[in-house]
Amino acid sequence: MAKKPAANTETRATRQAAPAAPAMPTREDILAFIARERDAALAEGRTPPDKIGKREIARAFGLKGADRIPLKRILKELEAEGALEKRGKTLHKKGQLPAVVLADITGRDADGELLARPVEWDEAELGAPPRIAVYTPRKPRPGQPAAGVGDRALIRTEFIHDAKKGEPQYEGRVIKLLSRERPQQLGVFKSLPHGGGLLLPIDKKNLDRELSILPGGEGGARDGDLVSVDVLRAGRGMRPVAKVMERLGAIDNERAISQIALYTHGIPHVFRPETIAEAEKAKPAKLVGREDWRELPLITIDPADAKDHDDAVHARHDDDPENAGGFVLTVAIADVAAYVAPGSALDREALDRGNSVYFPDRVVPMLPERISNDLCSLRPLEDRPALAVQMVINKEGRKLRHSFHRIMMRSAAKVAYPQAQAAIDGWPDELTKPLLEPVLKPLWEAYHALRIARTHRSPLDLDLPERKLILTPEGKVDRVFTPPRLDAHRLIEEFMILANVAAAETLESRSQALIYRAHDAPSIEKLHGLSEFLSTIGIKLAKGQTLKPQNFNGILARVRETEHESIVNEVVLRSQAQAEYVAENYGHFGLNLRRYAHFTSPIRRYADLIVHRALIRALKFGEDGLPGTAPDELAEVAARISAAERRAMTAERETKDRLIATFLSEQIGASFEGRISGVTRSGLFVKLADTGADGFVPAATIGNDYFRHEEHLHALVGSRTGETYRLGDTIEVRLLEAAPFAGALRFEILSEGRGRMQRGGAAKGRKPPQRDKTPPSRKRSARSHKAAGPAGGRNRDRQR
Repeated sequence: MAKKPAANTETRATRQAAPAAPAMPTREDILAFIARERDAALAEGRTPPDKIGKREIARAFGLKGADRIPLKRILKELEAEGALEKRGKTLHKKGQLPAVVLADITGRDADGELLARPVEWDEAELGAPPRIAVYTPRKPRPGQPAAGVGDRALIRTEFIHDAKKGEPQYEGRVIKLLSRERPQQLGVFKSLPHGGGLLLPIDKKNLDRELSILPGGEGGARDGDLVSVDVLRAGRGMRPVAKVMERLGAIDNERAISQIALYTHGIPHVFRPETIAEAEKAKPAKLVGREDWRELPLITIDPADAKDHDDAVHARHDDDPENAGGFVLTVAIADVAAYVAPGSALDREALDRGNSVYFPDRVVPMLPERISNDLCSLRPLEDRPALAVQMVINKEGRKLRHSFHRIMMRSAAKVAYPQAQAAIDGWPDELTKPLLEPVLKPLWEAYHALRIARTHRSPLDLDLPERKLILTPEGKVDRVFTPPRLDAHRLIEEFMILANVAAAETLESRSQALIYRAHDAPSIEKLHGLSEFLSTIGIKLAKGQTLKPQNFNGILARVRETEHESIVNEVVLRSQAQAEYVAENYGHFGLNLRRYAHFTSPIRRYADLIVHRALIRALKFGEDGLPGTAPDELAEVAARISAAERRAMTAERETKDRLIATFLSEQIGASFEGRISGVTRSGLFVKLADTGADGFVPAATIGNDYFRHEEHLHALVGSRTGETYRLGDTIEVRLLEAAPFAGALRFEILSEGRGRMQRGGAAKGRKPPQRDKTPPSRKRSARSHKAAGPAGGRNRDRQR
């Protein structure tokens, strides 16, 4: 054990011999003491002290009362000379990290370990900042999210005495994750005639905060450029001034609008050179080590505009007499693991991206096109490697058994959703006519069996229409429509869900670690709010009742085709938790499944690639399976890809908002029919019926009354008149303002609210005037709004 610092020993002796006259430490004594305290703690395996300040130094040297005055002077001199640094009330030897440091996690080393650097570090004086190797605990604390690249955190550090050149000088453990500071702001630069310009906001929350760019601060930006600026302080009553730090790209037309979301959310969208090089070197997989299933007529059924095809399906009647009326289903998924090795450049970048991101004008893929659209895409009549699961179901759709296989397949055809549906409905075309009897009809018969099982399982059945934007060649919105939800979509969804369940079951049975897709039950707080709301429309929930998906379905069935249908669907949706990826399973509430994993889309989701590798390892399909991975490592990966998924969803939604706001900016003053989609103290959120565009009505602009927020009613209620605007109400609004770059719309209400509310939610008084239900925007537009294509299903898939 290391000796105690000499200063402590000397101080004790001094106190015993002459308590009234302690020795004043020299400058060298103080610096040596700070260094010894840290080194002694490290040598003894203790955590270094969090804080060494004036009080700790005075106590160590036995200084009291007036004796501390000279000490204070010495410390100030050392600080002024740069021998000590002061952070708050804590002193540190210059160039040495404190025991607890605020740091940014900036990347990973060759072994995949996290690396961090201190936030506060004077590179001009001290050189390059020290690197910190961040230790990830095997069992993270409950509720503590896993740290990842891009996070800012408080880290407890320890100096590594024997660190070699080029290795991190410190190792650390995350104490607390913090939100990353955003010292710079993004916006669109608008030039002014005499130099300088304005920064137009791209955030709905900052619409009223335009920034001035003074002449000389343009940083080379041109009109319409997306820029990053440093915001400078301004005097009271003055518009804030900013300086352009970086030009990110030109937003000179609608086709470039998705760039705003890419930069705002930090979505990687340019592949690193080493990733592209690795992808280009990839060679087609061989048949060796695989089962040859090329004669099985598997087909892909996808959106008509899909470029990557990662799943194929087949069904036949089971010839086992003990399973009369049953089926044998096959789901084959592109074998991405054959091309993307763990730890490779392709793998590292895929993990950084987490998933593909789908904008109306572009796709930001998780993997380069050589992999996603070529080697792994299940193109018709071309040999492709795949992982396949064969599942036997009975006539009621219950899975009896399943088995996984690593195969070589050859897709028989590429069919679009409406194309497959038309064939089943009696309108086959040249492609689907020869497939109808041997392939398509058995698929539909198997699907009808799966529907029986689905009804028995009773997953949450919310109506979630998805709108699709059709763009012109110039990237402008041509029209917005809701694609029809076909049985062809439902068929693929049910096949994929069953395959995902089979993957989770197989890995659990082999005690193989994996990443689950989990969805928690609604929180007690959310259920209490839901119960309060339902009571206002006459639906009572028993106090403390545990709600299952079938209970929610019962509630939805009670209000179907009533005036409350829309609002109840909205409130039930808002009561639900968000699905996520986890290493420790807790089930999938929405699907009403005990175990569930994502297996069916490894081209566009990293979670599925992990599950593929886990299956390869567990079933001994090859040497390219999941490496020996500790649960805490999988937990960290799960947290990272969950965050990437939320990032993608937000970016996709914001881009649609910006495109629609640009589309509607030419219709200022027009009136539209919409529905109240949100109610807050400050106003109403309104979703337009025609386009699905979201806008805001400030409460202060509604009528001649003061409207108070009745949270349990999800309504704004006039204090004097009782006039009420409630979540789900259909109203007419006029468009007053559009901010295309922020995707924001501001409306005024033209409709009267409901009459005075009584207890129980019954309305009395005047009713809104009956109007022609045709949305005014349709009356003004000559565009056809006929549904013209299949649903993409990306957002619906994310709910699963």
